[in-house]
Amino acid sequence: MMKIDLTQTHDVIGAYRSIDYDNVRSQYTDAGTVYCFDVLDGKVMAGYDIKLACFRHLQDLSRQNTSEFPYHYSSTEVTKILRFASICPEIKTKRPVKLMGWQKFVLAMLVGWRNENDDKRFTRAIISVARHNGKTYLMSIITLYSYLIESLGESSQQFLVSSINFKQTSQLMSYVKQMLIDLAQKEPFKDLIDDLDINQKSLASQSDIIVSPKTFSKILAVTYESGQYDSFHFKTAIGDEFADPKVADNQKTSKITSGQVDVTNKQFIQIATAYPDATVPFRQDEQRIVAKMEADYKREGENYLVLNWSQDSEDEIYKPATWEKSNPLLGMAEKHDKLILDIKNERDNDLLAGNVIDFQNKSMNVWTQQSVDSFLTLDDIERAVISDFDRDNRQVYIGFDYSMFSDNTALAFIYPYIENGKKKWHVEQHSFIPWQKAGSIDIKEKQDGINYRELAKQGYCTITSHPQGLINNEQVYTWMLEYIERHHLEVIFFGYDAWGATPAIKQMEINTSYPLEAIRQRTSELKDPTKFLQKIFVESSVTRLDDKIMAKALLNARIVEDKIGIQVDKAQATMKIDVVDAIIDALYQGMYHFEDYGIVNDKSQEVSRMTTEQIEAWLTSSESGMTDGDV
Repeated sequence: MMKIDLTQTHDVIGAYRSIDYDNVRSQYTDAGTVYCFDVLDGKVMAGYDIKLACFRHLQDLSRQNTSEFPYHYSSTEVTKILRFASICPEIKTKRPVKLMGWQKFVLAMLVGWRNENDDKRFTRAIISVARHNGKTYLMSIITLYSYLIESLGESSQQFLVSSINFKQTSQLMSYVKQMLIDLAQKEPFKDLIDDLDINQKSLASQSDIIVSPKTFSKILAVTYESGQYDSFHFKTAIGDEFADPKVADNQKTSKITSGQVDVTNKQFIQIATAYPDATVPFRQDEQRIVAKMEADYKREGENYLVLNWSQDSEDEIYKPATWEKSNPLLGMAEKHDKLILDIKNERDNDLLAGNVIDFQNKSMNVWTQQSVDSFLTLDDIERAVISDFDRDNRQVYIGFDYSMFSDNTALAFIYPYIENGKKKWHVEQHSFIPWQKAGSIDIKEKQDGINYRELAKQGYCTITSHPQGLINNEQVYTWMLEYIERHHLEVIFFGYDAWGATPAIKQMEINTSYPLEAIRQRTSELKDPTKFLQKIFVESSVTRLDDKIMAKALLNARIVEDKIGIQVDKAQATMKIDVVDAIIDALYQGMYHFEDYGIVNDKSQEVSRMTTEQIEAWLTSSESGMTDGDV
């Protein structure tokens, strides 16, 4: 097959048009594949992520049943799920709903793709669409199809419906129960459900379980907050609103997936709309799989399905003609006018109330920054990510923000560099994590919404070694010295909070030649580097690694303004911005690196920054300006 790499161009339509899919078009006429062609041919409006998912489907149809790609698409399985769905009643009308192309596409992708054992290919899936587009209806269909059809001839199978809290989980479970009650009135499922001997009274109650006394197969309602997923082996698991910031790490969801090991036809489906916190695992997985799909030739992430109906930019809230991207129900002619009027009214009301972010999240399915006074936009932060950076033998500006109480201690490293003639600044950080106030690192992770132990393995932080969970100053000092020496860095500037004159700073004053400077944390001192940091993100003059701690800090930072200027602050204690404070301290001088008046260009300070070895080398070089006659 032709090598397709969309990681730079993002030109899905161009790639689609460059390939001949005539054989695929003639061989596969199922609703899922037809929807893909309609999207890519421009007959149906869709955003970038859905165009990419459709392109992935066509590419996979072209390469299926090969040693490199041991998956196949079963039109028979697609027909079965769509026939089942065609008789599933919507609970308000008690009548089946004629599914739209996008809904059939969801069901076809979840069930149609199979692996070499003829089990479902996609063991994990994310389905994301704006609210009021019928996500719950689709997930109820999938749950009951798996319970009634896929488990035929099996016993003791377990199925999960879960949401954040009791109220939300009960709503989803009630929908499943009502659909099952209504199906029990119709053939051919009346006899099947009667044969399972499900107690009809239990379906009408607030019970958190549906069970067949004959097969012992059960559908369980479990809240995320309870986290009681241990010891279960779910064939199909539905996680509703699992993009909520409360789902801040994978510790609970991993209990679901680990329990699915060795379960046939397993699938874990997460459904949600967007939220203000884009650092949650749901969004991170979305982005990761989108990147895998863009690198089509690499064939990675093959068991993870992402179907994300969303607007392509925040400014599309003012372009109703594009709203079908996130609200595919707008493609239904009989609903279009009323639905678009309702969405317009909601937008206008939210704009008047100053609550546009909620509209962007829930009605446009667009991930945003934390609040309207956030320091940076989500797009600015995500756009700066690069895969790697060679930091060895570079000049560096360091910022240091020392921990107060529950705060983390952060070191920031600014590496100025030139790329294609453009001045840039690469930013990295390393945080030291105390847990004394929280009581344990486990509670600290839950409070901050960050899986520090996993990020420590990736090198982005260090959990304090202090037995009582306080910051270990010696640990900070040693780590920093080893980092600078390992990468052979020339420290041009070391800025720190004037209130943070810690033992680590004292040790550096005595044992190093680093140019240390205490920076008073007030607007008059911080306004220029704060504004500069904002500027380089907006202008794409900054790069960073895919560091979740830094991303969260940048998202948490809010602008605080007074008569003098701006600085950053946070809304509450658990919203960590220590990294941002450290970056601003480093930029206090780092922002001037390319200016003639920058300290790096001040010849009078050149020797003061050198180590003993560097001074000896300098004395014997022509750069010193000394001649043999001067000796």
